[in-house]
Amino acid sequence: MIFSFRKIINYISTFTTLVPGDIIVTGTPAGAGARFEPPIWLKPGAVIEVEAEGIGVLRNGVVDEAAQ
Repeated sequence: MIFSFRKIINYISTFTTLVPGDIIVTGTPAGAGARFEPPIWLKPGAVIEVEAEGIGVLRNGVVDEAAQ
């Protein structure tokens, strides 16, 4: 990460009130897939999972909004 958690929380708290339970999501402006040659992007049908030990798994599928 470019910025520390402390710096990110400090910055965000300048324009919004943070309360217990808030989730801060960070990422790259162009997306990590832009660094590959050729670029790799998420496609409909892909599944993204994030696991937090002791909490569980957050699972999201990628869908084509245009097809909805």
